[in-house]
Amino acid sequence: MLVFGRRNLLLGGGALAALSVAGCNGSGGASGLSPDDMALGNPDSGVTLIEYGSTMCSHCREFEETVFRQIKTNYIDTNKIHFIFREVLAPVDPQRVIPTIALAEYQVARCNNATPEQYFSRLGVLFEQQPAMFQAGSRQGIEAKLIEIGGAAGLSADVVRACISDASGQDRMTRLGELATRDGVTGTPTFFLNGELMSPESIGNSTGGHDYAKFAALLDAAIAAHAAGG
Repeated sequence: MLVFGRRNLLLGGGALAALSVAGCNGSGGASGLSPDDMALGNPDSGVTLIEYGSTMCSHCREFEETVFRQIKTNYIDTNKIHFIFREVLAPVDPQRVIPTIALAEYQVARCNNATPEQYFSRLGVLFEQQPAMFQAGSRQGIEAKLIEIGGAAGLSADVVRACISDASGQDRMTRLGELATRDGVTGTPTFFLNGELMSPESIGNSTGGHDYAKFAALLDAAIAAHAAGG
């Protein structure tokens, strides 16, 4: 069950704006594969793209809408790369309501032993519903929205509540948080390509968003290098 303090019951545009400045900063190299990873594509492709992201991060939502869907069509579904999404509770203040909602959303995405395909489909819906989640306003409103999202995925209200309440979710987030710290992740989204940090400049556009063409160029180069034995 979602647990909110009294000060955290109401959400608005201010909370979204505060999260938006989390930025795309990070340093270090990506850790090896984790049992907690959710992944799509070809693990034997020799090219692995890792995103540290949060369903409650507006920059992550922008990446999902403007870049990820194209990457999925052109690189993941064609087995050219392996894509991993690592869940982050951003910002990392346990007293803030945003991490509480993000954890509940990840639980719904994974609910009933979701396959990777089911997980990423639900994740896409959660990103689409991000503004509505901020506007839900109360614990009851947020829970109702999650039950609605789960229902569209064929999950009953009782199953959604049970998944949200599963204590193993917090344990998983602790482990993933340790990975993020080890990799020097300081903001979301942060990307690693074959273990190398992708700088904001290398994948961004002039308006502060993400640029599919730049991602594609880097992915193509990594694919070519692997094919050449590099």
